[in-house]
Amino acid sequence: MKVYCYSKCTTCKKALKWLDEQGIAYDLIDIKENNPSREELVKWHAMSGLPLKKFFNTSGQIYRQMELSKKLPDMTEEAQLDLLATDGMLVKRPLVVGEDYVLTGFKEAEWEEKVK
Repeated sequence: MKVYCYSKCTTCKKALKWLDEQGIAYDLIDIKENNPSREELVKWHAMSGLPLKKFFNTSGQIYRQMELSKKLPDMTEEAQLDLLATDGMLVKRPLVVGEDYVLTGFKEAEWEEKVK
């Protein structure tokens, strides 16, 4: 399982603490240094079954500076994927990629169901 995080993100810290407490092994990847590629995002989006909007870090500075809340509704999925692939700070975190699941954000109940 891969966990994409940003070291200064408090939600990521909570998620990693939870994983450690559960004794769950994971590969930690710094999402700022190792932004997911467009190909990875396409694959993960399909695996997740989630709307693409769930992959955006809607509370991030870049999201707000770019006024993406106004722009995303008019963008194609292709354009949204292109944009997500440009900067890891646009991607919702933590982002967990397992063999047959993808999780965005940290919701303990959802993680208990999928990760364990």
